[in-house]
Amino acid sequence: MTMLSRVAQRVYWMGRYIERAEDTARLVSAYNHMILDIPQGSQPGWEILIRILDADPIFDEWFRVRNEQNVLRLLIGEADAPCSIPYAVRAARENVRTTRDVLPDEVWELVNEFYLYTNDAAEKSVGRRNRQQFLEEVIRRAQVINGVLRSTLCRDHSHRFIRMGQFLERADMTTRIVDVGASDFLSREGAPHGIDHLLWGTLLQSLSALGAYRRLIGPLVEKNAAVDFVFMEPTFPRSARYCLWGLRDELGPLTNNKAALRALERARRRLRGFSAEAMDAPQLHRYIDDLQVMINDLHNAIDETWFLSATE
Repeated sequence: MTMLSRVAQRVYWMGRYIERAEDTARLVSAYNHMILDIPQGSQPGWEILIRILDADPIFDEWFRVRNEQNVLRLLIGEADAPCSIPYAVRAARENVRTTRDVLPDEVWELVNEFYLYTNDAAEKSVGRRNRQQFLEEVIRRAQVINGVLRSTLCRDHSHRFIRMGQFLERADMTTRIVDVGASDFLSREGAPHGIDHLLWGTLLQSLSALGAYRRLIGPLVEKNAAVDFVFMEPTFPRSARYCLWGLRDELGPLTNNKAALRALERARRRLRGFSAEAMDAPQLHRYIDDLQVMINDLHNAIDETWFLSATE
């Protein structure tokens, strides 16, 4: 089966943007829950969300003070901010609109309804009264779309490129959350006493990993076990290992895949043998930086191999 480069590019980015909207909503929701449970003054500042999403330049362009209202306005209320939920949903809608002939009819209807919902509700959901309901609805709608894709889309190239986009976006978000979150949390260890488990539990919750961790590891959330879980657990769909191994399955059947497979294998080799216990905070940061560069190299290899002609 063949597929036009522009179609492959658009369904790939549709997968990434739907995943990005859901992941950002999970991240904000987890932090929102944490501030209700943690002692006043012990929680990380709201700017940690900006750092995780690498949105410092755009935040500084639009706002001066890194407080709750401004951070949430950027991530929830500003439809023109590339790091925001409404921006991701709008971009997903545009990619689906131009590829409707290769996707199930229901997907266009669901994505369009998703766009209309965020367009109407996002700005009103910056404040605490409506925020959590909005975030939960974003997560629910993204999951419904992915469920329809899994149950009705033929396992052809459209499905393959969507999955590649999802896996890359998840791997990127997982490494970002661990990099920034772990760095911040490690600097707070032991002060005040008793909040460590809340911080590491929030890290897991931001990746929807808390329940799976407790089932497979145990009820007590510890830093090394938590980081190892979201990096290396082979059965957890949001772990870095699961995503990189899943990418191998999707890239394998494609033609002209040598450059992408080489980039992927570099990342997989880097991940093998990972152990949080063997690293201090600076070593973990350098390790994740290297891995993020490799993930970006993989995206560039995919872009140059299959999408470059779409923009020429």
